[in-house]
Amino acid sequence: MHQLTVSTAQRDQMLEITAEVQGVVDEAGLTDGHVLVFVPHTTAGVTINENADPDVVHDTLRRLDKMVPWREPFDRHGEGNSASHIKASMMGSSVAVIVRGGRLQLGTWQGVWFCEFDGPRSRRVWVSAV
Repeated sequence: MHQLTVSTAQRDQMLEITAEVQGVVDEAGLTDGHVLVFVPHTTAGVTINENADPDVVHDTLRRLDKMVPWREPFDRHGEGNSASHIKASMMGSSVAVIVRGGRLQLGTWQGVWFCEFDGPRSRRVWVSAV
């Protein structure tokens, strides 16, 4: 297992980590198999989405914020970051990607995205290549 460190600058941010995940595949010498990308945080997540048009990230974050606004009168969580927990649950804590010929088998426009919902923070991402 490899650990990546991701530094985020703000709350509600998505950072593409495809190259870093491919780097783990390269370092492991994996030719055929898969990688599991796991985020061990309750206010951050990971997803696979378009990496060609930056407006997709903008629209995704905007829509998530509309569905789960930062402050709601019903929030009971003492830290005041319930929206971060909900958004992280919506995105998920892991993704799996097939590896063939030493390359991540992502679609033409796909990338692996780390999703920060409670930053700025220094976060861990665990990648297992098998």
